[in-house]
Amino acid sequence: MRLLRAILIWTCLVPALACAQTRSIPGDAKRGVIRHLQETIVAIDGVEHRLAPGAQIRDEWNRFLVPVALRAGAQVKYLLDAEGFVRRVWVLTPEEAAKP
Repeated sequence: MRLLRAILIWTCLVPALACAQTRSIPGDAKRGVIRHLQETIVAIDGVEHRLAPGAQIRDEWNRFLVPVALRAGAQVKYLLDAEGFVRRVWVLTPEEAAKP
């Protein structure tokens, strides 16, 4: 009976722990407003940028997005690679966007 209770408690806690994960956005990530233009081209603060091969775009819930699914005018933080291509993008939550 104790083992059954322990298993039941464990199965209830695991999903809660998964939801409690925080995403880590690097401190050197730049802030901007993004818009998808075409294929692998996005505009950040009105400046066109090409997405790097294998670029990752994550939404507010940390799920992967394809570029065409980006909401125009979304506030983001992003990183560029050595060639100036956009390597990683995080769409900010309202709480993250409110921070300076």
